[in-house]
Amino acid sequence: MAKTSRETMRKNVIEVLNKARAMELHAIHQYMNQHYNLDNADYGELAAKMKLIAIDEMRHAEAFAERIKEIGGEPTTEPAAQTVKAQPVEAIYPFDADLEDDTLAQYNAFLKICQENGDAISAKLFETIIDEEQIHFNYFDNVGGHLKKLGAAFLARIAGTPAEVGAVNPGFVGTQGGEPGGAA
Repeated sequence: MAKTSRETMRKNVIEVLNKARAMELHAIHQYMNQHYNLDNADYGELAAKMKLIAIDEMRHAEAFAERIKEIGGEPTTEPAAQTVKAQPVEAIYPFDADLEDDTLAQYNAFLKICQENGDAISAKLFETIIDEEQIHFNYFDNVGGHLKKLGAAFLARIAGTPAEVGAVNPGFVGTQGGEPGGAA
C-alpha cells in the first residue's frame, strides 16, 4: 500500500472543507431568500427563525474558511448550487429539510475523510457543525410536518407575527462606534 504524503493529505482535507463551505454559501443564499419571502408574506415568526438559521450558516461558512486558510488553502466563494426562488411556504420546509439531511450525510463523510487524513481539528469542526445542522433539520422537518397536517390553520396562527430577531451582532460599523450612513 502506497503511503499518502502530508501534502496530499492536506489537499484532501482542503477539498472537503471547500465543498462544505460551498454548501454553506448556498444555504445562506437559499435561507435569506426564503427569509425575505416569508417576511414579505407576513409570516414574521417563520421569517425570523429562517434569518437566524442563515446566520448560523454564515458562521459555519466562516469557520470553514478560517480552517482552510489555517492549513494553507484558499476558501471558495462560489455556492454549491443555485438559489431556488419564489417557493410557496408549503414547499420551503420540506425542501430545506432535504437540504439539511443531505448536508448531514455529506458532512459525516467529510468528517471521515478528515480523520483518515490525520486532521483531528477539521474533524472536530465537522462534528460541531453536524450537531448544529441536525438542529436545523429537526426544525425544518417539524415545521414541514405542521404545514402538512395543519396547513392553513398553522399559517393563520403565524400570520402577522413580528419578524424581529432581537440583538444581532452589530457588524463592523457597530464595533467601530460609527453610525450607518453617518460621517466617520
